[in-house]
Amino acid sequence: QVQLVESGGGLVQTGGSLRLSCLASGRTERNYVMGWFRQVPGKEREFVAAISRTSSTTDYRDSVKGRFTISRDNAKNTVYLQMNSLGPEDTAVYYCTARVSLHFSRDLASWNYWGQGTQVTVSS
Repeated sequence: QVQLVESGGGLVQTGGSLRLSCLASGRTERNYVMGWFRQVPGKEREFVAAISRTSSTTDYRDSVKGRFTISRDNAKNTVYLQMNSLGPEDTAVYYCTARVSLHFSRDLASWNYWGQGTQVTVSS
């Protein structure tokens, strides 16, 4: 089992930045791909970014490429999502997630563990 706790959400103006953190605890020695999804009320949770165990590979949805950066510090069991040039369309609850696999997936159902989410609100 892996427990995930997000932090760093909040209210920011358009064009601003936020950095989300996700602290993992439990069986963190396994080969987990880590990721971030987001969800707005009435819509499906959508993939945002993912990172491999060694940080050698990352994946981003098109709308955040060049603005968001996912990273991880395995020594601290922490994954980060640096979000720059934020816009109102980025407003959502952001969820940290872990997948017991070496491979990426954008399929919601293929991710094994989830945090409770952190709210990001971008004002126009």
